[in-house]
Amino acid sequence: MRHGEPALAGRLLGSTDCDVLPAGVRACRSAAAGLAFSRVIASDLRRSADCAAAIAADKDVALRLDSRWRELDFGRWDGRSPEDVDATALRGFWDDPDGASPPGGERWSTLLARVAQALEEVEDASLIVTHAGAMRAALVAACGFDRRQSWAFDLPYACVLSLRLWRGEAPTAQILALRP
Repeated sequence: MRHGEPALAGRLLGSTDCDVLPAGVRACRSAAAGLAFSRVIASDLRRSADCAAAIAADKDVALRLDSRWRELDFGRWDGRSPEDVDATALRGFWDDPDGASPPGGERWSTLLARVAQALEEVEDASLIVTHAGAMRAALVAACGFDRRQSWAFDLPYACVLSLRLWRGEAPTAQILALRP
C-alpha cells in the first residue's frame, strides 16, 4: 500500500520526513479494511509509519518499521517542488536514474537492491505501507519488469498493490490486484 497524502504533496519527497494528512490516514485505513493480513511492515518515514500504525491498531496486528522500504533519497532536491529543480537535470534523472541520480541523492539501483532484499524477507500475509518508488522497485524485483515498465503503473496515495510471491532459485511474482 502506498501511504496517504502527505502534507507536502507535489514535492520530491524522498527522505524528507513530513506528516501525512488526516484524510490520508483515513484513506489508508479504509483501503485496508477489507484486506486480510497478519502483520504490517512500513517505511519508518512518518507519512508511511503513521498510516501503518493506524491500520495495525484497527486490525490488532503487529507493526514493524523497516527503513529499507523508504522512498528514493532525492539528495539536494529532497523536499523541493519539481519546478524548483533544474529542468534538464530532472529530465535526465527520470530518463536515467542510475546515471543521472540527484546531486547527493540515491541511485535507482541502490533503491532496487534494498527493496529486493526487504522483499525476500517478507512473510506471507503481510501488508507493507511504503512509497511509490519502493513499490515500483518491488515490481521490478519481483515481477521482472524493467524500470520504465514500472512507471506504466499509476500508484496514487492509499492505493493497494497485491502480489503473490514465489520464492526459490527463480523467484517470481504475480500481480493479483491494483486498487486505487
